[in-house]
Amino acid sequence: MSVATTNPDRPAPTFGRALCAMVTPFTPTGALDRDGAGLLAERLVTEGCDGLVLGGTTGESPTLTDAEKAELVRAVRDAVGRRATIVAGVGTFDTRHTVELARAAEKAGADGTLVVTPYYSRPPQDALEAHFREVADASGLPVMLYDIPGRTGTRIEPETMIRLADHPRIVAVKACSYDFLGTQKVLARTELAYYAGCDEHILALYAVGAAGCVSTVANVVPREVADILAAFDAGDPAGAARLQRRATPLIEATTAGLPGTVTAKALLNALGHPAGPVRPPLRPATPETTTQLLSHYAEFTTT
Repeated sequence: MSVATTNPDRPAPTFGRALCAMVTPFTPTGALDRDGAGLLAERLVTEGCDGLVLGGTTGESPTLTDAEKAELVRAVRDAVGRRATIVAGVGTFDTRHTVELARAAEKAGADGTLVVTPYYSRPPQDALEAHFREVADASGLPVMLYDIPGRTGTRIEPETMIRLADHPRIVAVKACSYDFLGTQKVLARTELAYYAGCDEHILALYAVGAAGCVSTVANVVPREVADILAAFDAGDPAGAARLQRRATPLIEATTAGLPGTVTAKALLNALGHPAGPVRPPLRPATPETTTQLLSHYAEFTTT
């Protein structure tokens, strides 16, 4: 599924442009909140997101069962239909398990898969390349590689990205490596669609040719995140820069320090949107932290 952008000079990326790394709503007892997931997804799409990443880092993937991951995809597909792409997080530290999840995501109705670098085992680059190729071969879905060495312990080196780009189903990258030079090397030599996975880099990566973003802060300000990209596409880079800079305090409060899952859920709960608790070992934000988050949210959305 392709989603057109507003800029005819920028190719339409496979997964859309303004994607949200959606939290996974839970009930007060910690069960998957299917109805809440549908309501949250509906709001995100209505307010500007043309893609949703489910069961990723922000979606608490390590604590979701395989059955819950598939059910989450089905619930969101029922809610938003074909108005947005659904990218399902399937990455684990086990190639065999990741293959199983990719096939299950395809069966559940996902449009693509997000495959993180295997964590803890820290495979060398040749093993990493083989892992991604095997997962991409396992289903008919396009693959977004997820490069986040700060969490996995291993990055996907630019040369590995360049080799993987020859696979017909490896089409995109969620970039959280903080390596602008490496990113530009890959952009210059491949057709991979890059997505900023760090909210502070949304405009910077978009300006050098990225396809868009996979944003955590979009859980609470989806329209404002989409506006950054829309302003740039409309030929107003200065306006886009103002929006990005204005978002800085909220981005810092949401993504620096506590995990973005914790802070995004604290804000969503405080604002009356579906979210629910986080699952252990994560713990909820304190009332003091939530108050600070709300202050940054109010400043950003009313300025």
